[in-house]
Amino acid sequence: MLKRTLPLLFTLLMSSAVLAGTVDQTFDGETVGAEPKSFAAAVGNWIIVDEGGNKRLSVNGSRWAKGQTSAGLADKARALYGERYAEFLDNVKAYAYFPIAVANDFGTFSEGSISVRFKGMTGRIDQAAGIIFDVKPNGDYLILRANCLEDNLVLFKYERGSRSSVKWIRNTPTPSGQWHDLKLVVTGKKIEGWLNDKLFLTHELSRPVSGRIGLWSKADSVVYFDDYRVETTGQ
Repeated sequence: MLKRTLPLLFTLLMSSAVLAGTVDQTFDGETVGAEPKSFAAAVGNWIIVDEGGNKRLSVNGSRWAKGQTSAGLADKARALYGERYAEFLDNVKAYAYFPIAVANDFGTFSEGSISVRFKGMTGRIDQAAGIIFDVKPNGDYLILRANCLEDNLVLFKYERGSRSSVKWIRNTPTPSGQWHDLKLVVTGKKIEGWLNDKLFLTHELSRPVSGRIGLWSKADSVVYFDDYRVETTGQ
């Protein structure tokens, strides 16, 4: 577990625009073999792959070497974080154990649901698939993640650069090589974590969430993602 302080991981320009209704992000319009245009790959190797004629977003940790920043990171940081992009570049390597891709087309998310389909392909250390949310300019964020090698669902938090578990649910089977549905529901301060249409995790936060969103993984995970869906309410 990485325990190094990283102030201002995501020095995001918090857009005044808010999401409304439902937005579906598939990868049909992306280019196989290239990085996604819909997500800014910050750490790790995120690439569009073809699976039986269907385009997926893959995090490929097979070339993981204690985490590497992605190609063209400076330009991506400028696009996402504006004039403060240099702070991101200075500090992002401390998060190199955890591949991260930030959704480009979504603004601040406060309430509603985020869902994604995932399939663990390979990975000896991990096969982790996560939804990152509540990303703050000071680097704090939350993660709901499943892991095909561990069969658990965990709500993690990052505060002042240190990761810790908020709630841990065991016996949530997600076999490798099969598609699964991961869903986060946020209602005020209440968090729900769903796997394959079954509610496993509930938790009451100390405050409402409000921040950027994206995808998260860990170490040598090779995971396919598809059908990233955001539904907003009360914003």
